[in-house]
Amino acid sequence: MKTIIIDDEPDSIGLLQLRLKQHFPQVHVMATFTSPVEALRNLESLQPQLVFLDIEMPVMNGFELLSRLVKTDFSIIFVTAYNQFAIKAFKFNALDYLVKPVNVEDLSVAISKAESQQRVRTEQFGYLYQQLQQGCITKIAVPGNNGVVFIDFNDIICIEASNNYSTLILTDNKKVVVAKTLKDVQEVMEQQHFLRVHRQYIINLNQVKGFNRNEGLITLSNNTAVPVSRNQKELFMSKYGWL
Repeated sequence: MKTIIIDDEPDSIGLLQLRLKQHFPQVHVMATFTSPVEALRNLESLQPQLVFLDIEMPVMNGFELLSRLVKTDFSIIFVTAYNQFAIKAFKFNALDYLVKPVNVEDLSVAISKAESQQRVRTEQFGYLYQQLQQGCITKIAVPGNNGVVFIDFNDIICIEASNNYSTLILTDNKKVVVAKTLKDVQEVMEQQHFLRVHRQYIINLNQVKGFNRNEGLITLSNNTAVPVSRNQKELFMSKYGWL
């Protein structure tokens, strides 16, 4: 897999190259750039299959670089120092973010995605950068028919488990199936206003309409009744102010 690394920090490039050489012989680093401007001049002629890209760089950041390309027909792995939640939110399915210094286990997952040739449309990079700059992630990335779909957290009523898959149930009655277990989803969603109330369900706490304590049933905004497990009942109730 023909690969390019773009990062203004030579030490970061060196460490990433070492990790790749030691653990991922299928990845061939054909060029490295500390200048995003120089990288932009050479990307089209080099035709990489994979690009490791730093976000914050002088003169031109990683998203600005991507916006100047006519097309991005290569996989992208961002290498960044952004906070963990930003990483989890976008890493959930469609993209990969690696934290400096790069962890071998995370790198392995990212490369596997690159090998499966997952792509993100160019116009989506502007939204991602805006969200990261604000430090407030309001959407989650999930796979769509033509790349990636971004779903607002507030549009998700609940998530239901189905074997090794999870179904996002939305306010417009649409259902989105993702190839993640409910445990995987929980890791991301519970950093927002979501709570796993049962082995089968994660709910949006802002979409709760009522609670029958005796029967242990939560009524959601779409009138779906969701059970709450005995050991999660007190935690659920503690999430709200009570009169």
